[in-house]
Amino acid sequence: MATNLFVGNLPYDTDSDALGQLFAQAGTVTSAKVISDKYSGRSRGFGFVEMASDEETKKAIEMFHGKDYQGRALVVNEARPREERPQQ
Repeated sequence: MATNLFVGNLPYDTDSDALGQLFAQAGTVTSAKVISDKYSGRSRGFGFVEMASDEETKKAIEMFHGKDYQGRALVVNEARPREERPQQ
């Protein structure tokens, strides 16, 4: 069972490929996506990484939570399910 990770406090120049390569150090990355602003296209400073197994997920959290990446301390934890927001 793959587990989705939230990765926060990313440098704004980090793209999805760089995020996937970073987390590949902890195991098999199923997907990696940096979230960008829908109007400007600029990174919002966070993303999501899906690891192939629960063991690799735990290893990634241990390896990267609080660690320095390009001058910023990463925040890494299990992603919560997305909450539905009312349509505007």
